[in-house]
Amino acid sequence: MTEAITDTIGTVEAPVIILVAPQMGENIGMVARAMANFGLSELRLVAPRDGWPNDKATAAASRATHVVEAARVYDDLRSALADLDFVYATTARERDGFKPVRSPVEAAAALQAGAGRRAGVMFGRERFGLDNAEISLADEIVTFPVDAAYASLNVAQAVLLMAYEWRKAGLDAATDIPFRGPEVAPAPKAELQSLLDHVETALDVRGYFRPPARKAAMVDKLRAVLTRPGFGSGELKVLHGIISSLDRFSPAAPRGKGPPGDDPRRQSAGGKRRRAPSAGE
Repeated sequence: MTEAITDTIGTVEAPVIILVAPQMGENIGMVARAMANFGLSELRLVAPRDGWPNDKATAAASRATHVVEAARVYDDLRSALADLDFVYATTARERDGFKPVRSPVEAAAALQAGAGRRAGVMFGRERFGLDNAEISLADEIVTFPVDAAYASLNVAQAVLLMAYEWRKAGLDAATDIPFRGPEVAPAPKAELQSLLDHVETALDVRGYFRPPARKAAMVDKLRAVLTRPGFGSGELKVLHGIISSLDRFSPAAPRGKGPPGDDPRRQSAGGKRRRAPSAGE
């Protein structure tokens, strides 16, 4: 049997993941993949229905085959928990008893704080989870804040949620992520003014500012649009007008040349009218 890998973040040992009577190899593989996503790799299987090893589990694990290959199989739950100091049982249903019930956030924080303690989190069958006798072997219960109208979670989803919270609890800050976008320094005002002047001149040549008496107000709106993010509906209309103007008119055929409402694109090189292009052209 391949020995399980022990994970740590800092000085804290990662919890063991225990699957009780898992039914499908594919689900075991997806659990392995969820574990590997967040730095867990010690997987224990209690009486897997379809036996072990399982080719379907390996296939579903994608590149997390190291978790599948290191998985340890036990005939009963007591044996799987024997060397652990603390165990959480996950369930979506309220149970009778006196065990503390934690959220995943609370449980993950406690796991991260338990340096030197061997801990595990156990998950039940795909069909109905853990029974009361199995939960009685745990120290505390973890339940997820799911919608009461549909509380059922796939076992891999449940493992993913716990693994994610455990990983997050071990970060220096909950908002830490592997990478961020580049820090972009704002352009100097002179460069921004140059762009605005360029756009204004190009639009002026193409007859965008009509009637002329409204040009000052239109330039003010244009500058407001181009100098801040978060466009509103009215600002988008301004942009649509700009794009339409640049598409239809050019310095060689400015607006106002030809009959009202005429589209210069309908004129051929020899000055003859041609049909307007269809949407697919």
